[in-house]
Order: sequence, then C-alpha cells, then structure tokens
Amino acid sequence: MQTWQVGDATITKIVELESVGDAELMLPAATPEAVEGIDWLYPHFMTRDGRLRTSIHSLVIETPERRILVDTALGNQKQGRPVDAWNNLDTPFLRRLAEAGFPAESIDTVLFTHLHMDHVGWNTRLVDGNWVPTFTNARHLVVREELDHWRADAETATDGMRRAYAAAFADSVRPVVEAGLVDLVGNRHQVGDGVRLAPTPGHTPGHVSIEITSRGERALITGDCIHHPAQLAHPEWTSHGDLDAAQAVRTRRELLSALADDRSLLIGTHFAGPTAGYVVRDGDSYRLHA
Repeated sequence: MQTWQVGDATITKIVELESVGDAELMLPAATPEAVEGIDWLYPHFMTRDGRLRTSIHSLVIETPERRILVDTALGNQKQGRPVDAWNNLDTPFLRRLAEAGFPAESIDTVLFTHLHMDHVGWNTRLVDGNWVPTFTNARHLVVREELDHWRADAETATDGMRRAYAAAFADSVRPVVEAGLVDLVGNRHQVGDGVRLAPTPGHTPGHVSIEITSRGERALITGDCIHHPAQLAHPEWTSHGDLDAAQAVRTRRELLSALADDRSLLIGTHFAGPTAGYVVRDGDSYRLHA
C-alpha cells in the first residue's frame, strides 16, 4: 500500500493487478527497442529487457469531510473482456480496500476519469446471478458527455472491442445508474474539499483527470491521458484505446508542460512502482522524478 499526503488530503493506492508486457498492447510504439534508451524507466516502470510494467489500481482520496474512490478497476467474475487475464477474476480487492481502512460502505463518493472497463469494474458485484452496486452509500459522479457516449455506443456496438465495452457498460455501469446512485456532472465539477475534475479529452470524449489541492499543495491523478511514464519521454505515443488520438497528444503535451512548470505531484492511474512523481523537463521532452 502506498500513500501520499497533499495538504490535508491523503491519497492511498489500492492495487488490483500488476503486470509486465500489457502496456505494449495499448501503446504499439512502445516496443523494447523504442524504450531501450529511456534509462530512467528502469527498474520501476520497465524490465531490463524493455518490457513495460503496469498496474491496475484504484486511488482513495481522504479529506477531512470525504472518502472518495477514484476509478474502480476491473472487478471480479466479469466476462467478455478483450484481455484473457481480465475475465473471471477472483482478487481480494475489496479486502485490500478494507484493510487499508476503507470498507466499501465507508466510501461516500466514487469518481471516474472515464468509463473504460478497467476503471468501472468494482462498481458492481455478482450476487445470486445479478450485478448489484458495491458502494451503496456513495454518489457516483460521472461526466455527462462520457455517460452519453458509452450509453449510445453500447446500443450500437458491432465489432469485438466495442462489444467488450458494451459488456462492461451492461454489468458495471448500467446497474449503478438504474439504482439511482449516479449524478451527472460537468467536466470541471468541483467535488468539494479541494477536489475537482479537470478536462483531459482525447482518450475518451469526457475524459477527466482529478485535481487535489490543499494548503498550497497540488496533485493530479492522470486517468488514461497518460497510460505509462514512457509517454513523458514520447508524448506523441498514442494508445489503441484513444478515440481521438490527435486530441490525446495535444492534451498530453499541454498537461506535461504545465506540470513541469508548477511542481504538482503526478499520480499515474496505471503507473507501477512508485506510481507518483514530479514532471521535469528532459531536453525536448520530459521525465518522471519519482
């Protein structure tokens, strides 16, 4: 378990899965040959032979007034996911969450950077053959544009990947909507207690990062606008999952430039190892000083 202090806010990482090599499935340019010269990625973010390390985890933001869960990973017993290892999971994620001091019933707010399957899975649990909400005492805040996009796409999905997204919407998003636990918000919504959404579009239409400010300190949870620290060295590297790749690159370049200038802590939603650090300029690109 890793934690970071940002003023009065504490941010805790709850791991579901860690892997080696999965990032190359999402970042086709990040071949072992391409990352070989990015020495600072080793050992935390890649292996000695150039395979990228990644993590699927959630982050809990605890403020004096709130317990906020950011993204809910993959979930157990889900089907129809495009990565074999993501199907029929049986991980102790909820136990880890409780052991960190955050039993499911204590979460009062759930935030989503976006609604891809590896960010919404623990919204629901399978009980007696039905998908039921996990965080029953929490308001689930979803950017309206994001929900509208995936709801419409789920109704028209035809190819394999879109069917996978539709399956995730059906078992992990629709049940919390139908339970009345979802509040639709704008992409700059102020959650309160120094926590707000910050638009970082491109990966998905309503993608946001999560900004935490307290006592003059600031942190930013990336979501998938930066999948892997290798994209600091190569902001032009895009993901298979980017719906608007050109916009994703523009967003990433603007964000990295701003972070390099203001000394904010960057917390990666899929970053392995230290997971967080400070963006510093490195010639014409950037590196993560963990």
